[in-house]
Amino acid sequence: MKIKLFLFVIVGLMGIGELQAQAVSKVGTSAAAFLAIEVGGRALAMGGAFVATADDATALYWNPAGLSRLNKTMATMSHTQWIADIAFDHAGVSIPLSSADAIGLSVTSLSMDEMQVRTIFYPEGTGEYFGSSDLALSGSYSRSLTDRFSIGFTGKYVQQKLWHMSASAMALDVGVLFTTQLHDMRLGMSISNFGSKMRLQGIDTQVNYDVSPTMAGNNDKIIAHLQTDQWSMPLIFRVGAALDVLNRARHRLTCAMDAVHPSDNAEYVNVGAEYALYNSIFVRAGYKSLFLKDSEEGVTLGGGLAYRMLSTVNLRIDYAYLDFGILNAVHRFSLGFDF
Repeated sequence: MKIKLFLFVIVGLMGIGELQAQAVSKVGTSAAAFLAIEVGGRALAMGGAFVATADDATALYWNPAGLSRLNKTMATMSHTQWIADIAFDHAGVSIPLSSADAIGLSVTSLSMDEMQVRTIFYPEGTGEYFGSSDLALSGSYSRSLTDRFSIGFTGKYVQQKLWHMSASAMALDVGVLFTTQLHDMRLGMSISNFGSKMRLQGIDTQVNYDVSPTMAGNNDKIIAHLQTDQWSMPLIFRVGAALDVLNRARHRLTCAMDAVHPSDNAEYVNVGAEYALYNSIFVRAGYKSLFLKDSEEGVTLGGGLAYRMLSTVNLRIDYAYLDFGILNAVHRFSLGFDF
């Protein structure tokens, strides 16, 4: 019965994704694209289908409503050598305030090594170097309104830097999580990165301007700045379902599916599963970006280990393999603690 129920939900979500898959892509039309890079070796090994699970510290990213269901202080951290030798880092901590509410803090950064400034006249370099970096600082609050329904909010400060230019903005995430009475199937929804637009500003747009080029004797070197365009952040809407199709003392098998609607791309579907043995050894698999045209993402695989370090401290190590097609594979590791 559990399997039939979950298959019914899967067919529904896949139908939504397939109907929307022909939407016009808006790739490259948003700022702070690093906010769309997903976090957590566990969630990514499950194909990014995690909005209805969100039961560890990575709920700070996937669905803040899950924080109030964590009865321990939990922390997560990861460092990834992303595509094109870009470094992606994420760290977060969730702290329960009571049996019904919790808070969380997280930091996410994207950075690259400095490169030489090259021009047409100085192809070997001008002697100056430039770099680029992104940063997001977030604070979350979650509350369980009933034993089956919880809601969460995340406020974040976002900053981008490119050479001598920078842009900043504020954003909000909202999530809900509901456990149904149909075999405790979980339904989740989140909206991420709803906020103001971003505009790069700095001395790199500085130019000398002559207000009246036909008038003799006027100042022809008035300092002015070119105005850059404003760009929205990548708004992401996720809705998904998760079900423990097998849940016994020694074994657990969880299946999950998310339908994702990003503001800067067409809709797609993520699917994944996790098998747990004694809640200590984990095997995971999934598939990302179903129905997304020209996507390089696909199969995801991974696993994890949970180990009790001290009487009150547990360590979790998670790994995810992500197939990126012509961009080669990406390996994601993350460490988690709860105490």
